[in-house]
Amino acid sequence: MIIVTGATGFIGSCLISRLNQENFNAIIAVDDFSREDKLVNLEGKRILERVDREDFFDWLDENYHEIEFLFHIGARTDTTEFDRSIFEHLNVEYSKKIWQKCIDYQIPLVYASSAATYGLGELGYDDNEALIPQLKPLNPYGESKNEFDIWVLEQERHPFFWAGLKFFNVYGPNEYHKSRMASVIYHAFCQIKQMGSMKLFRSHHPNFADGEQMRDFIYVKDVIDVCVFLMHHRRNSGIYNLGSGKARTFLDLANNTFLAMGVTPQIEFIDTPEDIRDKYQYYTQATMSKLRSIGYSQHFKSLEEGISDYVKNYLMPENYL
Repeated sequence: MIIVTGATGFIGSCLISRLNQENFNAIIAVDDFSREDKLVNLEGKRILERVDREDFFDWLDENYHEIEFLFHIGARTDTTEFDRSIFEHLNVEYSKKIWQKCIDYQIPLVYASSAATYGLGELGYDDNEALIPQLKPLNPYGESKNEFDIWVLEQERHPFFWAGLKFFNVYGPNEYHKSRMASVIYHAFCQIKQMGSMKLFRSHHPNFADGEQMRDFIYVKDVIDVCVFLMHHRRNSGIYNLGSGKARTFLDLANNTFLAMGVTPQIEFIDTPEDIRDKYQYYTQATMSKLRSIGYSQHFKSLEEGISDYVKNYLMPENYL
């Protein structure tokens, strides 16, 4: 059996699809299954059992001897949520319990961290574990992810293999339920489809022109490739960046979305909402040498390749992965 937490979510459901393709069908899907808008992400997938996240630890105590691997992808990911107790429960304490169970039952673990831990990038975007305690995330979500990373590095006991993955700006199929937290590519597609034009945030930073803000966008299929690699690799435990390794502008993103849809670009700039303006990352770019150094050699899709696949094969025909 392979456990995937956050199974109905964006990355979790894509991971299950890929595991099914590799003929792993004894999938234990762990999540809060009360949101019907997310359940469609699991349609057609081969899943052995669905376990509510609040019942999961009791279930694991009874079934641990059959577990081969655990992907802990589930988390509260809303960067505009400021109730710290939600993050403390779901992102920190829940993750600590998973860590402990993986030690007790000798289960290898991959868990989701985030590039939100890097804050404004004052210390760069290098996944050097010595720098992690010095990072300054910009919101409670990023703080919760960094708090768990720090806790992990302080532990004397570990699962026999573990990896934390700092996801950068992930986009791709099955993110349709995420509303405001969905990728800019998804929002661009929806706006262009509806109005023939789209809006981008104006720059409020003197060093960046409008639309020239830069992020490391990574296609979800590349994220899943790395997860599957680590499942088979099971060596070189540690915390790793997971981005494309190349920052691209929001104008690049917008123009490629127009291109994939066959629409002439029309872009309007609007003010960044005040509630996130002082917490806005203007530049992110993952240093990917650490993951490469342990033998991961696959090509990461360019923004052009990823957007073309996403738009033409998923968004336009309304398909799921």
